[in-house]
Amino acid sequence: MASKMDFKTVQTDNENLEEIEEKIRKHRRRIIRRFAIAVIVIVTIGVCFQLWSALRTYSKYEVRSKTERQDSVAAKYTTFLGKLVEYNNDGIVYKDENDELIWNQSFEMSTPMVSICEGYLAIYDRGGTLIYIMTSSGMAKKIETTTPISTVCIANQGTVAVLMKEDNVSTVRMYDRKGKELTNGEFYEEKGSFPVDIALSNDAQKLAVDMLDVTEGSVRSTVSFYNFGSVGQNEIDNNVGTYTYDDTFISEISYVASNRMIAIEDSGYIVFEGAQKPAPKREVKFKTEVQSVFYDNKYVGIVYSSPKKEGCWNIKVYDMAGKTVMENETTIAYDKIEFLDNNEICVRNTHDCELYTIHGIRKFSYTFDKDIYKILSGSDSQSYTFVFNGERDEVRLQ
Repeated sequence: MASKMDFKTVQTDNENLEEIEEKIRKHRRRIIRRFAIAVIVIVTIGVCFQLWSALRTYSKYEVRSKTERQDSVAAKYTTFLGKLVEYNNDGIVYKDENDELIWNQSFEMSTPMVSICEGYLAIYDRGGTLIYIMTSSGMAKKIETTTPISTVCIANQGTVAVLMKEDNVSTVRMYDRKGKELTNGEFYEEKGSFPVDIALSNDAQKLAVDMLDVTEGSVRSTVSFYNFGSVGQNEIDNNVGTYTYDDTFISEISYVASNRMIAIEDSGYIVFEGAQKPAPKREVKFKTEVQSVFYDNKYVGIVYSSPKKEGCWNIKVYDMAGKTVMENETTIAYDKIEFLDNNEICVRNTHDCELYTIHGIRKFSYTFDKDIYKILSGSDSQSYTFVFNGERDEVRLQ
């Protein structure tokens, strides 16, 4: 028979119990202090590394891989879903990170242009009649218009808005990703005004039309918003707002977020906001004559001649609230200035290049011994793609 085990209790007086509890509390405090110190050290190292990375500058680079280019000088490059897109008059090619072909689409276009929104890309022939709607899998639809195309905007489900012009008549049409016409409107120049640009929101619910009126010897721009959802159905012609700016030429409009659109004018920019009925939120005026304006979905940049140094240009960048976030200067007689996908500013001509961070640091400066056509940011702060005449290099700054 198994024997029964007796459990005995140990008597502990109050003083011993308090001493034990105090030792436990001290031990816990030591663990918490050590953990807090470790966290502080890790965070400090991370902040120092980020600061070091943000302030670091480079003067050379290492080529990680090189690919020969067989295309013409007219080829252009952009990124779509993080991968490289290359296009010219004869077609468009989509490749992965290892330069392996995903798809290509041939066509004949005189002036191919691209509009991208999330998982859809539209390539169209400015001045022609062809539009190709592409996804990561290839062509979704080919649309052929009856009049020459001026501008195309694509939304995140493949809907496209198209501005077309012929003689004295301008037409705005919208098509879904299967090519079905959704809506259209015509504008006649003899009435004194005509469309300059259009902008389509990411969800295709809102369309903006930028009109220029040059009657009576004056210049006036008008921006009209149309809502094709339930809100717009209660308005005449779906118009949910029209705003007029006297003595102003608005050259370009663009949706930079689902509820935000910017309008670039001759002396500043206007930010419109609103999920259903966009309205002017702020207007930013430039304080000097501007040579170039460039923007992305977060910032607007300008370039103007330096009043103090001959042959020098000042670069100034604003956020969407109108706050100045970056200022610097360049001596490059640039052909192109633009934001890269990582929000850095790229200034370049045929052989010279400078990269600036949004914090105003001149991160990279280099003079190439061959013609450079495009610079694309990579997966980290030191990786880039340099597109030259005859080759494309994947590089790492050093």
